[in-house]
Amino acid sequence: MRAEVISIGDEMTSGQRLDTNSQWLSERLGELGIPVAFHTTVADNLADNIQVFRIASERADIVISSGGLGPTADDLTRQAIAAMAGVELVEFPEALAHIEGMFARRKRAMPPSNRVQALFPLGSRMIHNPHGSAPGIDFALPRDEREPARIFALPGVPAEMKEMWEGTVRSELQKLTGGGKVICHYRVKCFGVGESDLEQMLPDIIRRGRVPSVGITVSKATITLRITAEGPDEQTSRDSMRPTIDTIHTCLGTLVYGYEDDELQHVLVRELTSRSKQLGLIEIGTGGLITSLINDVPGGRDVLRSSVIASSTKDLLPLIPKHYSQFDFDSSHGLEQAAEMFREQMQADYVLLVGPFPPSYTPTQAPGQLDMVLAYRDGVLVKSVPHSGHPDILRPRSAKQAMNMLRLHLLETTH
Repeated sequence: MRAEVISIGDEMTSGQRLDTNSQWLSERLGELGIPVAFHTTVADNLADNIQVFRIASERADIVISSGGLGPTADDLTRQAIAAMAGVELVEFPEALAHIEGMFARRKRAMPPSNRVQALFPLGSRMIHNPHGSAPGIDFALPRDEREPARIFALPGVPAEMKEMWEGTVRSELQKLTGGGKVICHYRVKCFGVGESDLEQMLPDIIRRGRVPSVGITVSKATITLRITAEGPDEQTSRDSMRPTIDTIHTCLGTLVYGYEDDELQHVLVRELTSRSKQLGLIEIGTGGLITSLINDVPGGRDVLRSSVIASSTKDLLPLIPKHYSQFDFDSSHGLEQAAEMFREQMQADYVLLVGPFPPSYTPTQAPGQLDMVLAYRDGVLVKSVPHSGHPDILRPRSAKQAMNMLRLHLLETTH
């Protein structure tokens, strides 16, 4: 048994609105052990809607749609399902009574157009909508030599859709599946190498057909390993992931920095908090991105002692006390001196200095090097990394490289 999720509306296909309903529905289906094979998004066109429902009901056993159940001319879901199934639309008195009662309670006259929301494909059942005027549709479409395709049409309003799922759809699907299995997902977050290099470090882990399955995605230099497992219940499903997670740790070591929603800034704030340590930042080129990321983490402002955001090394000169000798910011040694001086000045346990960014380059040129300096009570670490790649990724990747430098140093030290 597998499912297809359909999102309906011009606002979706035009990109004016992000389709979060499909994501939410897919997660809920997974919790019931029903894998989602397809996501389809269709505009408010009757012929296209008919075709989408026809294709979905052929290739999926469960079809869940959101949107198109309103009272206006561009709400076409009920008409599309009826036309696809070759049945007429009939008025359900209980649906009409619900809609009329809702308007009466709100002391409003019901517009004639809302009556269309009481129309249902013949043979379907109504899904009660406690707080909206759009009842849902539960329809079983006969198929030759197969079990019927079960179609659930829900409103596009997220709050109504979720309430109707919890109140009706979930239990109906549990009857179909018998509660036989649960699908669980777990994300392992990594940083420090490229996607292809990391994949080579994981023997047979990302092979198609493996159980549990492991997928790999990359976003702004962060690599996420997505583990998917199924079992008779959630605990069994999650327990079956453990050997795979252990193998990932064995193969990748400190490249793994966190899990699920963890980002590098979350890890840093936790580690610094657990050590009662404070951080100072000198950002030359990253435009305050590290400062912003850490400030946005709960507790981040408690560990961030101070930060200096500069567009060039010249902007730092007014901050250098007169009794210090002239710094040569164009050298790694000068940056080391600056990081040590700022750590003392800020009275911070650690200072990260990032930048400056090297000059822009063309694809035919060799990239410049980005310097990162970590000053701490017992010494200074300097790291230079190639400053290359698409312009949109340079700043976030540089910020992550600096935070990762501190993360790795903290791993090597005790509390």
